[in-house]
Amino acid sequence: MSGFDGFNTDFFQTSYSIEEQEQSYDYRGRPYSKPYGGYEYPQQAGFLPPDMMQQQQPYTGQIYQPTQGYTPASAQSFYGSNFEDEPPLLEELGINFDHIWQKTLTVLHPLKVADGTIMNETDLAGPMVFCLAFGATLLLAGKIQFGYVYGISAIGCLAMFCLLNLMSMTGVSFGCVASVLGYCLLPMILLSSFAVVFSLQGTLGIILTAGIIGWCSFSASKIFISALAMEGQQLLVAYPCALLYGVFALISVF
Repeated sequence: MSGFDGFNTDFFQTSYSIEEQEQSYDYRGRPYSKPYGGYEYPQQAGFLPPDMMQQQQPYTGQIYQPTQGYTPASAQSFYGSNFEDEPPLLEELGINFDHIWQKTLTVLHPLKVADGTIMNETDLAGPMVFCLAFGATLLLAGKIQFGYVYGISAIGCLAMFCLLNLMSMTGVSFGCVASVLGYCLLPMILLSSFAVVFSLQGTLGIILTAGIIGWCSFSASKIFISALAMEGQQLLVAYPCALLYGVFALISVF
C-alpha cells in the first residue's frame, strides 16, 4: 500500500467543485432558479393554442340556485303545433261517422242522388261491419259461410276494379271499389235475415231475392256512375254488380 503514497494527485485535477453539487440544471443546460425540492419549471410559450388559453369566467350563481345556461324547448316546438289543433283519432284513421251515415242512406234510398265527393273516399269501416253482419245472419240460419263471404267479396272487388278501370276515363282505386260494393251489401243482410224466419226457396222467396239483387246492383251502379262521371253507362255497370250480388243471394237462399 506504500506504493500509492507517492501517487501524483495532479493527474486528477479538474474544474469541478463541491459547491456546484447544489446547483441543478434542466434538460437544456440552463440552471434552475431554485434548488432541488423548490425549483420551478419554465413554461414553454406557444405550446397551447390561443383559444384554449382564455380566462375562465367567474361563477355568478348562488348556492342551490345555479344559473341556467340554456332554455328548455317546449313540447310545442317538438310537435310543431298545439295538441288542441290536431284532428281526432278516428278522422286520422279514415273513420268518419257522418260520411258512413250518408253512404248508408244513399244505399237504402236508391232514388237519392249520390254525392260523388263522398263516394270516392276509401272507407272500409262500414263494409267490414256489413260483411260481419251478413255472415252473422247466415250463422243464425245455420250456415257457416264466413270464408265464402270474404273470398267472393275479394274476387268480386278485383273483377270490378279491372272492369271499371277499362270503362272509365279517370280510373278508380281498389279501395273505392271495395268500399262501394261493401256498402251496397246492406240490402243483402235483410235477405239473409228473412232466411232466418222463413224459407226463401218458394215463389215469394224468389221474388224477394230478385228484388234484393236489383236493389244492390242499382245502388252500386248509381254510386259508381256518380263517382267516376260515367254518364249513360249505368246498365253496363249494373250487370256485373248483379252477377256478384247474385252469388251472395244464392248463399242466402240455399
